Order: sequence, then C-alpha cells, then structure tokens
Amino acid sequence: MMFRKLYWVTERVDRTGEGRVLGVFTSIPNLIRHGLESEVDLRHLRLTLTKLDSSDGAIASWFGPTFACMERDLAQFVATDDFSSEQCKALVETIEAKRPVASVR
Repeated sequence: MMFRKLYWVTERVDRTGEGRVLGVFTSIPNLIRHGLESEVDLRHLRLTLTKLDSSDGAIASWFGPTFACMERDLAQFVATDDFSSEQCKALVETIEAKRPVASVR
C-alpha cells in the first residue's frame, strides 16, 4: 500500500472569507469523483493541497481567479512524481468545466 504524502482539502468559503471544510481527499481521482461533484460552485470553493501531520501550512491553494493558474502550479508536483500528468490534466479539465463563463457584452 502506498502512503500518500499530499492531501486535498475542499472548503466552502463564505462572504467574509471564512472557510468550512467539506472534505479531505487522498487522490486526484477521489477529489474529482467525490469532492468536485456536480453541485460544487467554484465561486465558493477553496481547494488546498497540504501535507498530513504537518504544521507548515498549505502547500498550495486555489480560490476564485487563481484556479486559472492551477495547471501551471501543478507542474511542480508532476516533476516530483507526487501526481501524474494525466491526473493533473483530468483535475484541470474538471475545474475548467465548472468555472463560471464570463458574460459577453
């Protein structure tokens, strides 16, 4: 059994910026399948990558406009073999499909 070093935390963020943890996921497939279900609204979702048993704080976090940087940000974790490029691509595609479409005037 492989021990995972990095965990995904999903939070619902309110208008004041306070977050409420919705879930903690051990893999990108589980995050996609169970943490980013169809009713998740990215306007209120913060996604954080963290180490277990660590007081160092978050490794990375995405909320609102920073989701646009996710693909670039995840490249470092592919380079260290924490995640596969296929998993990261699937996550980015899932996020992109959920991002609100900007209105065109």
